[in-house]
Amino acid sequence: MYLTPEVKKEIFAKHGKDEKNTGSAEGQIALFTFRINHLTQHLKKNHKDYNTERSLVALVGKRKRLLDYLKKKEINRYRAIIAELGIRK
Repeated sequence: MYLTPEVKKEIFAKHGKDEKNTGSAEGQIALFTFRINHLTQHLKKNHKDYNTERSLVALVGKRKRLLDYLKKKEINRYRAIIAELGIRK
């Protein structure tokens, strides 16, 4: 499986202040970005996999809502996570 517990801990340790802090917005955004990148690569090979495409759209929506929340609450944290992950709206 592509998303092992060790990979999750590494993502949360790098982006979410602590590996046990799985509820931070930055950690969740980083996790969603990792999953989005994986699903995008999968869909490049399997372009008729519509269930995965639907899941990808849902993940992008979740990440967008979290980014909007972060932008509204703390713009500096928003700018930092956007720059760190290399994503843009």
